[in-house]
Amino acid sequence: MLIRIPSASLHGIEAYLVDVEVDISSGLPAFVIVGLPDAAVRESKERVRTALRNCGFDLPAKKIIINLAPASRKKEGSAFDLPISLGLLAFLGVVPVDRLLQYLFVGELALDGSLKTVRGALPFSLLASKKKLSGLVLPGKNEKEACLVQEFPVFGLRHLVEVVKLLCGSQDIKPAAYCLAELIGETRSELDFSEVRGQQQAKRALEVAAGGGHNILMIGPPGSGKTMLARRLPTILPEMAFEEIIEVTQNYSAAGLLGDRAAISQRPFRSPHHTITDTGLVGGGNYPRPGEVSLAHRGVLFLDEFPEFSRQALESLRQPLEDGQVTISRVSSSITYPCSFMLVAAMNPCADIFLSSGIEVNCTEDERRRYYSRISRPLLDRIDITVEVPAVKYHDIKGKPPGESSEEIRKRVSSARKIQWNRFRGKKIFANSQMSTKDIRQFCVLDPDGDRLMETAMKRFRFSARAHDRILKVARTISDIVGEDKISAAAVAEAIQYRVMDKF
Repeated sequence: MLIRIPSASLHGIEAYLVDVEVDISSGLPAFVIVGLPDAAVRESKERVRTALRNCGFDLPAKKIIINLAPASRKKEGSAFDLPISLGLLAFLGVVPVDRLLQYLFVGELALDGSLKTVRGALPFSLLASKKKLSGLVLPGKNEKEACLVQEFPVFGLRHLVEVVKLLCGSQDIKPAAYCLAELIGETRSELDFSEVRGQQQAKRALEVAAGGGHNILMIGPPGSGKTMLARRLPTILPEMAFEEIIEVTQNYSAAGLLGDRAAISQRPFRSPHHTITDTGLVGGGNYPRPGEVSLAHRGVLFLDEFPEFSRQALESLRQPLEDGQVTISRVSSSITYPCSFMLVAAMNPCADIFLSSGIEVNCTEDERRRYYSRISRPLLDRIDITVEVPAVKYHDIKGKPPGESSEEIRKRVSSARKIQWNRFRGKKIFANSQMSTKDIRQFCVLDPDGDRLMETAMKRFRFSARAHDRILKVARTISDIVGEDKISAAAVAEAIQYRVMDKF
């Protein structure tokens, strides 16, 4: 007797359909799972057998073959426990076979038959909706996440017995019902730019970076407020659209990092330690998972103590920064994760490397070059803005009133982003930082004064062609913030000022 149950597995952050085929026949008693299962899937037979027995269902002493189709793709995780157990219950006549084809089933079984959470509930819900199934059946703790797919029946159940009742037509089991506002929740942050005293130049640089989605590097002594500024950057970025919330939540769902949240509604802020490996930063591993760059998608990746990261980890950032996605290749397949993020880096000036000796000394030119060369020139070229963050003076801390709030700055940033959205309508571009060379030539035309200033700067500072284009992108953003159609010489001058590292 052959029984088929629809289920799903993850490939990156996308789900694909897996048919769980259950065949029970006469022969020597056996329980075999085929179809490229990993260790967690192979162990499923012990969990299923014990859970069924503890729920009052005894399996017959027959030959049981479980096939996970397509057999050519690796299956991982414990989400196949539920569909396998339902196939066996259908053979026992406990649930009707025809009802099994109407739903998508995912869930891990505890030994008492209760359902435990799984990774990827949102991708599974998107898949079930796309395949026009009657609903998704999954563990109760995953139901809020799955309900982000609106107007699609999601049954979050807590025990195998409840699933049996649903398939037998019980009216007591109803789909979950949540309004979108309840799922997304509060999007306001407790952090605010008004808490930062002084540092007007750094605040301005962060506003420009937020206005065009530019990468930024802050250089300043310990205690000057670099981390404090970086943590408040998400509060001035435009609020996420629903499509962005879905994208970001998919990443966290695939990584199993959602916890009790239904969605990631605030722009992510990721701050990995400088000891992180390149795999932890960009993703990968034996069973590939999203790295920090993907978890920062549509948000901010903050790298404190920038030169202390390994050279290999920093160089691995170059392709994700350029392409907005990272591809992890393996022998059998490749996985692509989205990673469109703002890079915010912070480092101490060269002189601070002598602080541990207790001696204040100015770096020589050679020492400065050696220190700053820890960051490669190709990576620096991908950072649009570099700003110095000096030590905060006493009168800035005590005397000055609070500065602008995040809400005030966000209004200007959102206005600039709206101009860019209208400018690039019809293209896959959402901010000035994503402009191609062709777009730069079209939208970043300088007036005669600005052109002469750019020519002088190119000769004096020996900017690379990539640095030239990034200066134009930043100048375009500065003009957008003040609502100017043309790029003025003043905007070009400010953008050139943000190329501090080109001096080394």
